Amino acid sequence: MARKSVIAREHKRERLVAKFAKLRAQLKEEGRWDDLDKLPKNSAKVRLHNRCKLTGRPKGYMRQFGVCRNQFRDLALAGKIPGVTKASW
Repeated sequence: MARKSVIAREHKRERLVAKFAKLRAQLKEEGRWDDLDKLPKNSAKVRLHNRCKLTGRPKGYMRQFGVCRNQFRDLALAGKIPGVTKASW
């Protein structure tokens, strides 16, 4: 599991992105690049990183389900994800 501080930092970035989204879009549209530079760096959407909702793991993330591959496998085998079954042929 990822450290709590890393997960908290990512949540803080998400809040900043949501808070400044309209203002960033407006400044970009008007071409006011100097004012855009004055906004917090972490308010840019590019700075976000996908993390597993259960463990905070940054790698092996599956967008469709919002969890990492390890948790996906455990949940799928336990039958907690509807429509997902183990392949056999």
